Amino acid sequence: MRMKSKWLVSIISVSLAAVALAAAGSGYHVVTTYKVGGEGGWDYLTVDPDARRVYISRGTHVMVLDADSGKVAGDIADTQGVHGIALAPELGKGFTSNGREGTVSIFDLKTLATSSKVKVGDNPDAILYDPATKRVFTFNGRSQDSTAIDATNGKVLGTIKLDGKPEFAASDAKGEIFVNIEDKSELVAIDPNKLEVKAKWPLAPCTEPSGLAIDRKNRRLYVGCDNKMMAVVDADSGKVLATPAIGDGVDATAFDAETGLAFASCGGDGVLTVVKEESPGKFTPENVPTQKRARTLALDAKTHNVFVVTAQFGPAPAATADNPHPRPPMLPDSFVVLVVGK
Repeated sequence: MRMKSKWLVSIISVSLAAVALAAAGSGYHVVTTYKVGGEGGWDYLTVDPDARRVYISRGTHVMVLDADSGKVAGDIADTQGVHGIALAPELGKGFTSNGREGTVSIFDLKTLATSSKVKVGDNPDAILYDPATKRVFTFNGRSQDSTAIDATNGKVLGTIKLDGKPEFAASDAKGEIFVNIEDKSELVAIDPNKLEVKAKWPLAPCTEPSGLAIDRKNRRLYVGCDNKMMAVVDADSGKVLATPAIGDGVDATAFDAETGLAFASCGGDGVLTVVKEESPGKFTPENVPTQKRARTLALDAKTHNVFVVTAQFGPAPAATADNPHPRPPMLPDSFVVLVVGK
């Protein structure tokens, strides 16, 4: 009888501990707000965890911050319509996708000086450095293709035709690249050596995928979907394994290889969704409050913090025939960087 009682007490204790752990959540919250201000809207941002820099696209230039203090460390000028920033630390180079002029700026990671510009496809959006091939890939929204550039010398190597509008991309660093096709709700696998499409996979029930991150060890892809879900996808078969719920208005995702957590920045609801795999195939989401319009993110792999950016906006102007859906103006100097951590 005593043995049974001890066994029951042990089981109850373990169960209560599990409930307490679940209730505690991830522990993520906004720990710091950097009041940055400055001119321009924003799109993607990128962290260099070793150099302790955060690169933020600001429309016509890239703002560079100290990751630990939030102070402006420099600026990369003349990046017209910039969307993304890719870094190649082993080469000492960085690359920006300049959507408005269809170019890539190549800059020095130490001085931030631009050495050259390379002509690519029409409206390059996401940009990716693939360490396995030492190639940079732009994903061109209007021409619906990808331009490959030799990162060592800046020469264009070729173009990969895609069957829709590409959004974000991820590399497995072993000879394969993945990209979301937003208007087809599909995922495409690319051979970065041969510059050709290897496979196309439907992402249903996920629609209008945007953000994409990869768990290289376990061969999983984390896709941010417009219909408030994150599609967890097998990187070898393309099978959708799970669809944990996320907030509204996602535009970027990230995966932390050390903690095993996936993140989705959801500007519509003003939350950062943290997704944890509690047991094989079972994913638990948690919504951490940030701010409205905080739709893009960058993960600091060294501190495990997540950076999101947003600003305050005034009322939208009246609609006109030429502009039926006018955007509200961003209030001066209201741009902020939120550091979400533990």
